[in-house]
Amino acid sequence: MGEESRVVSAEREIAADAETIFEFIADPSQQPRWDGNDNLAEAAPGQRVRAVGDVFVMRLTHGDQQRENHVVEFEEGRRIAWRPSPVGEPPPGHLWRWELEPMPNGRTLVRHSYDWTMLSDPSRIERARATTSEALRASVDRLAALAERA
Repeated sequence: MGEESRVVSAEREIAADAETIFEFIADPSQQPRWDGNDNLAEAAPGQRVRAVGDVFVMRLTHGDQQRENHVVEFEEGRRIAWRPSPVGEPPPGHLWRWELEPMPNGRTLVRHSYDWTMLSDPSRIERARATTSEALRASVDRLAALAERA
């Protein structure tokens, strides 16, 4: 029996430029529009991510909980990653990442990954295992539909 993979990902080309796509990702108020996990209810406007160290707050769809998202990677228009946590608590170790690679003809290769290799909270393992590449692909597909109409 092989080692369990704790990183899942999905990618596709989107017929939109990286800057347009990145705005949908870096503005938390836009994230519920493309969330393929149907986990995000809303985020207050005005939280646009601009740097590593930024923290944005989302309200989840289940139980009216809020999450702080601590930005740990950031390159404008190209890459953003964050570690979620309950408000006021340290992140338990999982990471959401988006990488955008500009391509010819105004298209962009978009990679979305979920990495739970450092997840330390045993109560979160089952939920982490349930996050599949298909769920990530649903987010990428929804994002593509928004960006291609923009």
